[in-house]
Amino acid sequence: MFTPKYVEDGRALAKAAQRIIHYQEDLATPEDIRSVRARLMELKQALRERSRDKVRAMEKALMPLLSKVQPVRSYQSVRENVELFVVAIVLALGIRAFYLQPFKIPTGSMQPTLNGVIAHKMDGPPPNILVRTVQFLTLGRSYEDIICEAPNDTIVSIYGAKVKRFWDGSIIQMGSGRVYQVGISPEVLKYQLRIFEGQQFVQGQPILRAYADLGDQLFVDKFSYNLLGPRRGDVFVFRTNGIVGIPSPDGNSQHYIKRLAGLPGDTLRIDQPNLFIDGKKADEYPFERVESQKKGYPGYRNSPGGGMVYLTDPSSTVTIPPHNYFALGDNSANSLDSRYWGFVPSQNVVGRGLFVYWPFTSHWGFVR
Repeated sequence: MFTPKYVEDGRALAKAAQRIIHYQEDLATPEDIRSVRARLMELKQALRERSRDKVRAMEKALMPLLSKVQPVRSYQSVRENVELFVVAIVLALGIRAFYLQPFKIPTGSMQPTLNGVIAHKMDGPPPNILVRTVQFLTLGRSYEDIICEAPNDTIVSIYGAKVKRFWDGSIIQMGSGRVYQVGISPEVLKYQLRIFEGQQFVQGQPILRAYADLGDQLFVDKFSYNLLGPRRGDVFVFRTNGIVGIPSPDGNSQHYIKRLAGLPGDTLRIDQPNLFIDGKKADEYPFERVESQKKGYPGYRNSPGGGMVYLTDPSSTVTIPPHNYFALGDNSANSLDSRYWGFVPSQNVVGRGLFVYWPFTSHWGFVR
């Protein structure tokens, strides 16, 4: 049967009015709700009578009342997008706080299991922009090509700075007053690339021509330790606050990542290249891999000097006290770990290294 358009419009308005009453009944005043109900009943009666004039009149009477009960919001789509954005931010912060947290490997103490920043000098200029872009996206590789612009110049100072407001890098201050920004930290410049204050250059000579792979970035699982607790052999992240032997230049806590080698009550000993736990050679896969001295793993090391406090020789032992852990780097020969500064309190533990999400190298995937 043919339905006139005024009837279709009236029925649609009646349904909308019913929904508004349902959603706004606890928010609008009782008087406004009663007025809407009365006009709605009159509209339904007009629809039953199929009186065009009455339907149009009831629509005209009902619309102002509906606008009063549920005012039309300006910029509704903008508000909805803002609400969606706020919800997304809250969810992201919640995930970060309770489940997963991104973490960048800062140093080479876990190599070759996990890479920190690795830099290499180059003899020639960097490749073209297309190659550099692809290598950055896949390998996390960045290039620096700084050429001396003054007739004669000297490096006066090198200090850390944010490059382009968000990138951890360095400022190279020259005697001429020229300043060069590079996306490589002062520590890497000095200890890997051998760039120091006092070095002299002539015009056109490269001050720095190198590339740096920016290190593995991974997700830290903060949730599972709440259920199962830390396990021996885990790669784990912890805060350094309260650990006396770890310097904090700005007074703030840092985050370290190491291998959890000792649980409370364990007695450890190192007889190069092996680690012993409670008198037995550590045979879990992560420890055996380091002990093998293959594929870049150096084995576990003693050292009678250089500031090492624990496990300085094959006869030295250490027993882990309650509520503490002992941390070792897989790159034992170049790791500032519990052998130097002691134990990791249980309250400092953040979580275990779970998954390397970038760059897309052989390390991509679950951490072992």
